[in-house]
Amino acid sequence: MPEGFIPPHGGYENLLSYKKALIIYDVTAQFCERFVDKRSRTRDQMVQAARSGKQNIILLLIHQANYLLDRQLRQLEKAFLAEGGLRERMTRARLAERNRQRPPPSSS
Repeated sequence: MPEGFIPPHGGYENLLSYKKALIIYDVTAQFCERFVDKRSRTRDQMVQAARSGKQNIILLLIHQANYLLDRQLRQLEKAFLAEGGLRERMTRARLAERNRQRPPPSSS
């Protein structure tokens, strides 16, 4: 495969929603460090909930990408079947090439 065939990907860290979720996680962790007892189950739950919010954004993006790829594949399949499949497309291309190469009929 040529270099650059698959475009660069990622960059979810630059999304506004991810940045805000990261801030919420950081603030929650600092709040719990300062005000909630280290042995408290509440502290663990709060930090875990903030972490989950951040990670759910990534999972949502993965799900969205899968959905869009599936939709695109279905459209390609539909177009392929509408065109008659591979054998029919090859036959049409072959006939078109033959017609293009034939000299025009001579007028006498």
